[in-house]
Amino acid sequence: MVLTLNCKIWVENNGQKVFGDGPCEILQRVKHTGSLRMAATEMNMSYSQAWKLIDDLESKLGFTLLYKKAGGHSGGGSVLTEKGEDLAETYTQFRREAQESLEIIFEKHFIHRGEKWTR
Repeated sequence: MVLTLNCKIWVENNGQKVFGDGPCEILQRVKHTGSLRMAATEMNMSYSQAWKLIDDLESKLGFTLLYKKAGGHSGGGSVLTEKGEDLAETYTQFRREAQESLEIIFEKHFIHRGEKWTR
């Protein structure tokens, strides 16, 4: 038997999920591609789904995550706002530290005991 740790972490406001791995990933991809459409494509998500996700997040959080520029001759694009970039960076660091801490706790409680549970 090989036990592994798997967990989901998200941030809530008044019991309502407002931010987690998926929203963070789309913001990071927008930052790197400069485009919500390209970020959505990379995540196998429709553009309308991505647009709705960002709109819902902004509504729940109470601040703008992206500056959006409509297409045209010069093309469109998206840029993270200062708050959007700060949220993505903060969550990424939090997630990394939480994962490291959970792995230490998991090893303490499960790795050696797992040998007792095998047949």
